Amino acid sequence: MSVINILSPHVADLIAAGEVVERPASVVKELVENSFDAGAKNISIEIRNGGSTYIRVTDDGCGISPEDAGIAFMRHATSKLSDEHGLECISTMGFRGEALAAISAVSRIELRTRLKGTSEGTLVKLTAGEIDEMEAVGCPEGTNIIVRDLFYNTPARRKFLKSDRSEASACQAAAIRCALAHPDVSVRFIRDGEEQFFSPGDTRIDSCIYTVLGRETAKDMLECSGEDSGLILKGYVSSPSACRGNRGGQFFFCNGRFIRSVLMQTALEQAYRNSMLSGKYPGCVLYLSIPFGSVDVNVHPAKTEVKFSEEKRVFDLVYYSVLSALETEKRNADIAPSPSTEALLGKKTGFYKSLSSEDYRKTAYSATPRKKEPGRNDTEFFAPRETYQTKLDLGSPFSSVSSAGPAPVSPEPEKPRSDRLPAEKTAETVENTVQNVDKLSIPNHKIVGELFKKYIVVELDDEVILIDKHAAHERMLFDSLKENASGPAAQILLEPVPVRLSAEDSELLTSHAELLSSLGFEIEALADCDFVIRALPADMYPSDVVPSIEEICEKLKSGKAPSPDEARDEILHTVACKAAIKAGWDTSSAELERVTAAVLSGAVLYCPHGRPVSYRIPGRDLDKRFRRIV
Repeated sequence: MSVINILSPHVADLIAAGEVVERPASVVKELVENSFDAGAKNISIEIRNGGSTYIRVTDDGCGISPEDAGIAFMRHATSKLSDEHGLECISTMGFRGEALAAISAVSRIELRTRLKGTSEGTLVKLTAGEIDEMEAVGCPEGTNIIVRDLFYNTPARRKFLKSDRSEASACQAAAIRCALAHPDVSVRFIRDGEEQFFSPGDTRIDSCIYTVLGRETAKDMLECSGEDSGLILKGYVSSPSACRGNRGGQFFFCNGRFIRSVLMQTALEQAYRNSMLSGKYPGCVLYLSIPFGSVDVNVHPAKTEVKFSEEKRVFDLVYYSVLSALETEKRNADIAPSPSTEALLGKKTGFYKSLSSEDYRKTAYSATPRKKEPGRNDTEFFAPRETYQTKLDLGSPFSSVSSAGPAPVSPEPEKPRSDRLPAEKTAETVENTVQNVDKLSIPNHKIVGELFKKYIVVELDDEVILIDKHAAHERMLFDSLKENASGPAAQILLEPVPVRLSAEDSELLTSHAELLSSLGFEIEALADCDFVIRALPADMYPSDVVPSIEEICEKLKSGKAPSPDEARDEILHTVACKAAIKAGWDTSSAELERVTAAVLSGAVLYCPHGRPVSYRIPGRDLDKRFRRIV
């Protein structure tokens, strides 16, 4: 009895569709790439109900002849490859000939196409890959393809689709990547009847970034370019002061194709190594032009992963080009006087003029920039937003530019804590973090001091204990927040903070709006990707709002939707991390004592992320090091 079966062509098509068509966003990507290959200069993308019921892509490309329209939906039918030699030098977006066949196998398709210079076009209707109708019709030059009822014949696949809003956001993200890949092509994206973006197609990368990613992203971009014997890199990277809390703003393209490249990502981030705050990630829109024979795009069904034949050259080109762009910005910043300097050194005749309260506040605060206050009960916590931008700004990409210019990369030495906030107040602040520490058994110990303003040095019996003050305090805050069923108290911001997110992050924020509200965030949606933060947990700084939202969205991204408890914990991790004592801060002895007591009592063993908060060095080991014993 035979146990090996030859599957029917229909079943084989359904299985193959899973390699190419994972969700509606995959359909958008494949159809738009076909339009690029057809030489289109104007492309319109329209979706409804997240793309599950309706996707339409219209272009003004070369069109398809009546003879080819009938075979375009057959497996491995392609106009871009004729033999195996073509695989060695692929210059088109598509080449395998499986996209249309895979899409048609799991949907209902209506195609209208007309070759340029011909008098009539062709209409083709298909259901599950089979042609139902084919006739001559009148239609514009180019191609119009409509995909309806995706996965209607594969309910097992359809049930794994996410909400319409989530799928629509994924479709928009795919359309954004396509638009950025070809600044010379005008791309319009319409979602449920509303236009979301419209790129001009004027070949300018900066105008494409502006219209697709938004003004706030575009204004903080630095031009980047480089060349190395046939390898050409161009594009834009974010200013170090505008780096984000996740990698959602990184777009890499190779020969006009969007790719995910760990190699290019590593080179980019290493270039920022000494210019970027810890926990931040640079944004970029970088285009790599490379000889077609030096890159293999046929290593993944979605063609988003590639292999370079000369990886070191690619790495060096990206690294040194980005580094050059950052150094150019630094030199320009050193040469050009800041607005605050110009205000202080203005002509004497006009210096004592009358100023409005708004202008005075900007001038006064920008003239004496100060660092972020580490005490969470800071008396200036509810100062106007202009104050935060000068004294607290850490370079958020969505915050307004401060009059003092970009925040310095290397923080200046801070004044002692006692100069700014009374010790008894700070002690009270930390004491309120953990209510039950006094009830715990705390062994006799001696705090010797701090190392690098980062580690508390404690003498306990015949041991030396090093305590990571940030990690320990973060755990104290996290446990306190988690035990509080009602969630953290909220503080209302006098000046709401605007934030613009990607389509995917926007969907995450909206779907977890109720949970965020219960944890002290008050977020109002202005548009699909634009929000304003009106309140945040009481322990957090306003300057941390945008980085925190970006970090929360990054944590909520996973292969499966996190449970409500998991999502709550991830958000509390971020709140505790942003509110905790930071490495490099001057910390009062009372604060050090409270953190030390929590660790020595056993109440705190690990930070919320699982890292140990203390390290013990036996005195005997020190004696051996100094050869006091053998």
